[in-house]
Amino acid sequence: MSPRPRPRTAPALTTGLALTTGLALALGLAPLAPADPAVAAPDGSSVVINEAYLKGGSANAPFDRKFVELYNPTTATVSLAGWSLQYRSATGTGAFSTAALSGDIAADGYFLVAIPGNGTTGAALPEPDASVSLNPSGTTGTLALSDGTAPLALTPGPVATGTPGVVDLLGYGASATYETSVAPVTGTNGTPNSLARAAGADTDVNSVDFMTQTTVTPQNSGGTGSEPTPDPEPQPEPTPEADLTIAQIQGATDTSPYAGRTVTTRGVVTATYPTGGLNGYVVQTPGSGGALDLSTHVASDALFVYSASTASSVAVGDYVELDGQVTEFYGLTQITVAGVSQVRKLDASGVTAPAPATVGLPATDAARESLESMLVLPQGEFTVADVYTTNQYGEVALAAGGEPLLQPTEVARPGSPEAAAVAADNAARSVTLDDGQSTNFFTNQSAPVSYLSNENPVTVGASVAFTEPVVVDYRNSTWKYQPTTVVTGDTPYADLPVTFEDIRTDAPRDVGGDVTLASFNVLNYFTTTGDQLSGCTYYRDRAGAPVTVNSGCDARGAADAANLARQQVKIVTAVNALGADVVSLEEIENSARFGKDRDAALSTLVTALNAAAGSEVWSFVPSPPASARPANEDVIRLAFIYKRAAVEMVGDSSILTGSAAFSNARQPLSQAFRPIGGGADATFVAIANHFKSKGSGSGADADMGDGQGGSNGSRVNQANALVAFAADREAAAGTDKVFLLGDFNAYSQEDPIEVLREAGYTDLGSTETEEYSYVFGGLSGSLDHVLASPAAAGAVTGVDIWNINSVEGIGLEYSRFNYNAKQLYQPDQFRSSDHDPVVVGVELVADAEPGEPEQPGGPGQPGEPEQPGHGGGAPTVVQIVTAIVSAVIGWFVKLFGGRWR
Repeated sequence: MSPRPRPRTAPALTTGLALTTGLALALGLAPLAPADPAVAAPDGSSVVINEAYLKGGSANAPFDRKFVELYNPTTATVSLAGWSLQYRSATGTGAFSTAALSGDIAADGYFLVAIPGNGTTGAALPEPDASVSLNPSGTTGTLALSDGTAPLALTPGPVATGTPGVVDLLGYGASATYETSVAPVTGTNGTPNSLARAAGADTDVNSVDFMTQTTVTPQNSGGTGSEPTPDPEPQPEPTPEADLTIAQIQGATDTSPYAGRTVTTRGVVTATYPTGGLNGYVVQTPGSGGALDLSTHVASDALFVYSASTASSVAVGDYVELDGQVTEFYGLTQITVAGVSQVRKLDASGVTAPAPATVGLPATDAARESLESMLVLPQGEFTVADVYTTNQYGEVALAAGGEPLLQPTEVARPGSPEAAAVAADNAARSVTLDDGQSTNFFTNQSAPVSYLSNENPVTVGASVAFTEPVVVDYRNSTWKYQPTTVVTGDTPYADLPVTFEDIRTDAPRDVGGDVTLASFNVLNYFTTTGDQLSGCTYYRDRAGAPVTVNSGCDARGAADAANLARQQVKIVTAVNALGADVVSLEEIENSARFGKDRDAALSTLVTALNAAAGSEVWSFVPSPPASARPANEDVIRLAFIYKRAAVEMVGDSSILTGSAAFSNARQPLSQAFRPIGGGADATFVAIANHFKSKGSGSGADADMGDGQGGSNGSRVNQANALVAFAADREAAAGTDKVFLLGDFNAYSQEDPIEVLREAGYTDLGSTETEEYSYVFGGLSGSLDHVLASPAAAGAVTGVDIWNINSVEGIGLEYSRFNYNAKQLYQPDQFRSSDHDPVVVGVELVADAEPGEPEQPGGPGQPGEPEQPGHGGGAPTVVQIVTAIVSAVIGWFVKLFGGRWR
């Protein structure tokens, strides 16, 4: 359904045919007799939205009203009886607002629908064929042409060709509803622009079919229209008020002293962004840059040129003279160049090209401001700090130096001067590597996302080396490094301005010991999928297919069996690679909430683990009877799985009941274990935990602004209740070795963890590693912990936080399957969850050296029978002496040996 191409920058001369029937338009009418079904199709078979001007009446607007122009590309008259024009906001999920149409639109004819403007600025539209009372946003939303009058109720996401009721649809700006990918909107509210079909194309891809044009060209059924009537005496182009160097324009502060004035300047083009939304290029003073002294260099020698109309006409290395208005775009000093007549290419012979400034990342805004838009080759170490927004905006958060940015309360007490110092250090070291675009890959899903890949992974904690110069930029209230040309998901790795260290590992570090414990948050593993329940709403992929449950029902995981399989294979791969003998699980389905056996989902996971392992390796700890479980359990729960050849259960599991502290969180689960072949003194208690989250709280639980988030009071109460519960379970098991594992939703120096320290527990992750289990807001810290009682801590041989999840881009997660043209999901362990597992080795058999394996045939060898001559008889003198010497050596090693790895 391709409309006839027509010029979009000058008045159209086609007269067209008049409508053969008068039009009437009304809102809220009962449905008229249905017309033959018409669907959006790229074959020119039906009417299309040809142009949408949605800023009418605003400042500088050429027309006083908004409009939508329809076009009939067919060879026959099309009846609009029973049709409607509809609109829904960008984030809307309910029914569209609708305005009914009637009449006929002639073959090869246009039809102009007028919409109230934002004010009275601008000329009158050509005589509209209809007027409606819709209120579309000027920058983001969805317009639909329907062959019915009933409000459409479309699921957000791409709208498939053939969707009932949809003749044509335009999703623009940041709309969540669109044909294939959303049409970008460029310019500002003060720019007279419209969305028009590019050369008449209709491929059912909004981002391809529509372009933003600065000339607005309404046309009605009589062929009347196009540009507004010009003023009797056209105004000349603005005359530059001053001829200035770039440094003079930039000035020595964050605001240009010439803002709002029209000036002339010259510079060498160092970067171009004709596509991707930045719509401009960068110029820099010839010969500037190089080895700068930032203590004396106070004014930048470069400037961003905002000019969509000329961005494609210049190239890196051109020496140009520019006329334009100096503006401040949300903190970025730029010059706005209106058209090609304001850009003059000069003779570059004898002109010294700017050199990249060889400087590290300045620690202050003032020093960074002196480099704004300049070409730099960053010096010193850089580390990946965050990749969460990479999946949406193609940007990678970096930290200057050799470590990521840290949550202040991970390493310092809340509200302390030390915590404030960490926050200040984060600000001084933070910068973002961007991709030279403003593309939102959530709404432009057909464009491959930048930087992310499995072949060359980008992970938090990896070192970054700059191999090509970049431009210092300031956008979205963030200092950035921009490449000198647009980077896309199709850009070869060798052509990126950086390289990333690959720090992935296939397994955790060897933590020693004869038993290994681990904690693993399994990211809402639900075997009850959304399609098994009523009322569920979904997050959907770019084809509109459900992927994960959003709301409306008790399920929290996969939408259906196919997505569950993708989630499960990642979890299974990760757990089997942990090398752990006992694993606490958080965020697994409480199947009792769905009328099933409480352990149904847990059993399914263990079955999958054993199938992947090739034998019956794993068992799960059964739930206590219903009478011994809390009445107010959450839809997610805690669980234990264990390797049957390594350990055995001692007694039954126990859940904390009757505790008001856990009325808003998952009640702790306790189980005693001992190594196979170990004696009573090898028994230990493991308690799984999942404290209240940080995201909400009021009253005493309100966020106090000290970095601990909401519901800190609840978490403190839960920590105190846990201490009492652990003491009870310790006494019941007859052991002094207790491990508290799980997702405590508290960083290592926050109040809940401090409560546990004061009770005598050691937080193994924060004392034995320099790794962290979670990344939030670009800051690393550990919400997941394994804490050990004094006797248990003495048996620890090593600790590792296996960074396979929090450090990876969310685009790799099963929940983002088919969200982007670049398929990042893989059936491996990476991004199997959003939390990283914590792994701890312990030596529990009494006569084993800490960190040393038992000798073959020795007493207590897990899973092996005792060898002849080593069981039951009285010890020899040699054995007694050996045991005494081993004990003394072990005592000295524990006293002076430092950390056990």
